[in-house]
Amino acid sequence: MLISDILPATSPADQIPGPPQGQWTYADYALIQAEGVRYELISGVLYMTPAPSTSHQSVSNLLATYLTLHVQLVGLGKVFSAPTDVELFPGTVVQPDILVISSSNEGCITPSRIIGPPDLVVEIVSPSTAGYDRREKQDAYAAAGVPEYWLVDPSTQTVELLILEQGSYRSQGLFRGQAQLPSRAIQHLPVAVAAFFG
Repeated sequence: MLISDILPATSPADQIPGPPQGQWTYADYALIQAEGVRYELISGVLYMTPAPSTSHQSVSNLLATYLTLHVQLVGLGKVFSAPTDVELFPGTVVQPDILVISSSNEGCITPSRIIGPPDLVVEIVSPSTAGYDRREKQDAYAAAGVPEYWLVDPSTQTVELLILEQGSYRSQGLFRGQAQLPSRAIQHLPVAVAAFFG
């Protein structure tokens, strides 16, 4: 077995000085000296996530650009990219890859962070984050009431669109190629899914 065969994965950051896992707060989290490392807080547990790959960053840039053109520049809301802190509820602070706040919900934007659920959250999955994005983060987004969640997979060039219904997410399907996303949060987004992958 080669060392290169072991990939970094999102995991509890037990080595970081602070309160016991399960008892972290936003105030504790805000004191961390990140130094290029990305941390998130789910139900009081501090997690460390690996640095994103270049393909991840390329997809993130394209998605943010299309959303900015279709949402922010026409006055429908604001688009943010990581690292932007989102305090979903006490003890849970995440940094979605991309998030959208509608103009009617802009009161949740503060100088330090977003407080409350965004209208749309986008996570770009990779082998190191896929399980975390589909378990801990998905559960946190559902509990906070985030109405729409996109899981973007650069390796398959697909987007899974999830809609919150009665407290849990329901998949609207996997979209790729020339398909357009039937988003409720961003209606009539005139972009084929393939454009997100350059």
